[in-house]
Amino acid sequence: MIFGKIEYLNLLPFHVFMKRFTKSSQQSMSMNYYKGVPAKTNKKFISRKVDAAFISSIRAKNQKYVNLGIIARKEVLSVLVAPGSDNISDVESETSNMLAKILKVQGEVLIGDKALKYYLQNKPHTDLAKMWHNKHNLPFVFALLCYHKDKKLYKKIEQHFLKRRVKIPRYILQEAAERTGIGEKEILSYLNYISYRLDTKAKKGLAKFYKEIPKVSTTR
Repeated sequence: MIFGKIEYLNLLPFHVFMKRFTKSSQQSMSMNYYKGVPAKTNKKFISRKVDAAFISSIRAKNQKYVNLGIIARKEVLSVLVAPGSDNISDVESETSNMLAKILKVQGEVLIGDKALKYYLQNKPHTDLAKMWHNKHNLPFVFALLCYHKDKKLYKKIEQHFLKRRVKIPRYILQEAAERTGIGEKEILSYLNYISYRLDTKAKKGLAKFYKEIPKVSTTR
């Protein structure tokens, strides 16, 4: 079984959980990981070279998924547009590029850890999730945990992961800080802005996003 692992900070609690989950289950000997940015992981999943992953919402619409996602209830801090005269997409994320186009925000799209670093430098920006919430009073769903088979397994992962808050071990937090150049306190603070539960309101936000897509062209 190959699981698509996106090593952005927003999924750090999930990766900690999965490490424990696979050790305590029958999946421990069969779970392998493909590491890549969202756009590449999407392609691997769609071509069935990856069995499950957090797939960008724009590509997850017709896929099987559980009620787990990467969700911003209001602002997210890591999906931004830096102001500029040209519209520049981020090659790592199709969903964020589309969101910027829907919201008609001009500039350079930044996602993930590099966007969070940009935010922490207090540079001018537009937080796309915050703008979406201000406009629609809905969360924005950036990705969904999708799978091709083994529904029972991924429902079990959903249920166990959402049951309690994941505590990140200090050594993992230190490794993440060294890898990203973002302080441990800033990482923990940032994670408070990330939600994983695909509840009714999040589903409404997702449906609204899908409804808005046909209103704009697919290029940016």
